[in-house]
Amino acid sequence: MFANKTKGRIKLRCSQILVLFIIATTLISGCQSAPVATPTPTPRAKIESQPITGGPVLLRSGISLRSAANVGGGSIKLAVHPLTGDIYILNPGNGLRRLKMDQTEELETVADPKEMVENATLSGMTFGPDGALYIVANQTVEKIYTQAIIRKGIADANGTFQWKTLAQTEPYPLSNTPFDHLFNGAIVSADGKWIYVNSGSRTDHGEVEDNGKNFPDLREAALTARILKLPTDAEDLILPNDEDALKANGLIYAWGTRNTYDMAFAPNGDLFGGDNGPDADFPDELNWLREGLHYGFPWKFGDQDNPQQLPDYTGVGDKRLSLDFTAVKNGTYRQDPTFPKSPGGFTQPVANLGPDAAQYRTDDGAQHNAGEEGKPLYTFTPHRSPLGLVFVTSSNMPADFRGDENTFGAFILSWGAAGGTLTDKGQDLLYLQLTKRDNNYESVTTQIAREFKNPIDAVLIENRLYVLDFGSDGTLWELTFH
Repeated sequence: MFANKTKGRIKLRCSQILVLFIIATTLISGCQSAPVATPTPTPRAKIESQPITGGPVLLRSGISLRSAANVGGGSIKLAVHPLTGDIYILNPGNGLRRLKMDQTEELETVADPKEMVENATLSGMTFGPDGALYIVANQTVEKIYTQAIIRKGIADANGTFQWKTLAQTEPYPLSNTPFDHLFNGAIVSADGKWIYVNSGSRTDHGEVEDNGKNFPDLREAALTARILKLPTDAEDLILPNDEDALKANGLIYAWGTRNTYDMAFAPNGDLFGGDNGPDADFPDELNWLREGLHYGFPWKFGDQDNPQQLPDYTGVGDKRLSLDFTAVKNGTYRQDPTFPKSPGGFTQPVANLGPDAAQYRTDDGAQHNAGEEGKPLYTFTPHRSPLGLVFVTSSNMPADFRGDENTFGAFILSWGAAGGTLTDKGQDLLYLQLTKRDNNYESVTTQIAREFKNPIDAVLIENRLYVLDFGSDGTLWELTFH
């Protein structure tokens, strides 16, 4: 499912300043002799408040907080029904529930797991623009294989979903490690014709994972570490564990993604996704995902080379390795002369200009902050695990959180770090001001709230951001921007 990370806390760096964007600097009409300036939004004050005991800490004025619902720990996905506006909540153990977004805010069960898919574990959910619901699940086959299943639900007159299988993979090899990320995140195109589905890696950093010598010399499989593009009108489509067959049928959208658990479309239709980095101090990523491109895994993390591909690399003395991470404890950072040669031609992640989520580690083991140093990081502090990406689209959002013709506003969560010694442990909410530069994007990144409990997903309804905590009692927080 999501990368093997847990979270910690981060202290607010008081020297950092919120960088606000400019909205529509001039308007010109044919009959005007001079441009008319658009007012610049007033910067909101930095604050540090905890309106609800034990809840998240807010770091800007003009944001209110309440608990919208307690859905129980272990819920993994949120989705807004495009026709009713209700919030749907997916839990692998409890199934599908709906939070009615009326005055009652009633939480009701929609479907139990077995109604949606038999003998499989739920891992992803998304709506199409017509209200069709797509569920992603994975099942173990003969103990050493896994098989992904994508189901499509159409609601009847009573609101009960009737399910059919859109697609399923051939069984493909498990690694039997925490790095079996499986199939999970999914999103449907605006026209409803395509569903993009993430298949995470089966390795941490491209090492051999033979599952007890069941799969000698196997690293990644044809169905792993990529994003697939499937027609939404398919039924019982079989996805082969064969690279050439997948290519021939046009089923691969992008390569070289380690685990893009969440994807979202920007207002201009560009597709973005966060990606979790390895058990070494290399950046987590935000990628502008484009068809046919390769995003570097396992040869690149951020804009940095994976040293495992170097013939003389042994892992000894590597200051980016911490012993509290699984792949390091297992000794998989070691000399690996048969590591595949890089194909090159990789696409870089979005550049993070800071001021926040921009820590990095240098070869000598020192901790740095790219934002404070005035240089980009590609993209986030290692091990944060970016999740819950949403774009601002409503005019009801305050001006300082909206974009203009050049920029987009977005929010992203951090599940948080499992270990290591970097002081930025995530477990927070970031605001991204994304601007297209040349053939990619850059982001001014600001921490807006912290001290969630494993936040795993978010949805934005007008000026209300709903954040789902995976941990504790599974609180669904509502942050309202004024």
